[in-house]
Amino acid sequence: MNAQNIIRTLELLKDEKRARTALRFCQNRQGGPLPNFEHASIPQINQWFARKPPLKRGVEYSAFKTEKGEYGEGDQFWGITVPECRKIAKQYFSLPLAEITTLLCHPIHECRLTALLILVKKYQKADEMRREDIVDYYLQNTKYINNWDLVDLTADKILGAYLIDKDKTPLTRLARSTVLWERRIAIIATYYFIRQGQSTQTLDIAKILLHDQHDLIHKAVGWMLREIGKRDKAREEEFLKEHYLSMPRTMLRYAIEKFPEEERKEYLRV
Repeated sequence: MNAQNIIRTLELLKDEKRARTALRFCQNRQGGPLPNFEHASIPQINQWFARKPPLKRGVEYSAFKTEKGEYGEGDQFWGITVPECRKIAKQYFSLPLAEITTLLCHPIHECRLTALLILVKKYQKADEMRREDIVDYYLQNTKYINNWDLVDLTADKILGAYLIDKDKTPLTRLARSTVLWERRIAIIATYYFIRQGQSTQTLDIAKILLHDQHDLIHKAVGWMLREIGKRDKAREEEFLKEHYLSMPRTMLRYAIEKFPEEERKEYLRV
């Protein structure tokens, strides 16, 4: 199995989902009768719909902000779910890094997602030397880790897992980056530390990102603060008491989401 085979597998999934979705859409609308597709193949269904006006795009990908001027501008989707991408990644985790690059550079979001999920699997099964190579590869290709789901599904499992007992300088460098996704990688990577009972590095990165201008960073930092609070509320509150007056409201709201209502109101009153 090489990268082109995986891309073709994803394309077939895309074709099947698009055809079935289009069929359901048309069946739910008033209009003329449809052909009997009960025993039709996917190509036959696609051929029929190709002669019809294109369906208007839904809002299922609005969270990825792909419109002009938004952070995900130009990203393209095939409508393949994360579980489906995981299934492919699990089957083909032995794909060489050179082949992973073909997937990772692909303009289709799910191809990049599958490449990164394969990388997670490779990391989890690798020895220490190979893990270092995988982390280096990950850091060298951050420009392709360019939407929030690609970061959130991988940063802690690769970079965080690797740095748990090592120098955390790479995270500080990423947190100070001008690239949005590298800053998000920095804070999300610390989720691995939090799950291991370590919160110091998360709080250090949170301080660097405290006045970041981007909403996606506000949400990510608030999320990690909330995760600290689930395990050690006193530690989170110590940080909040020092910074809540100056932190962005979205960050604060995410951080205190699990607090009792009266406590939330107290923090938000100012």
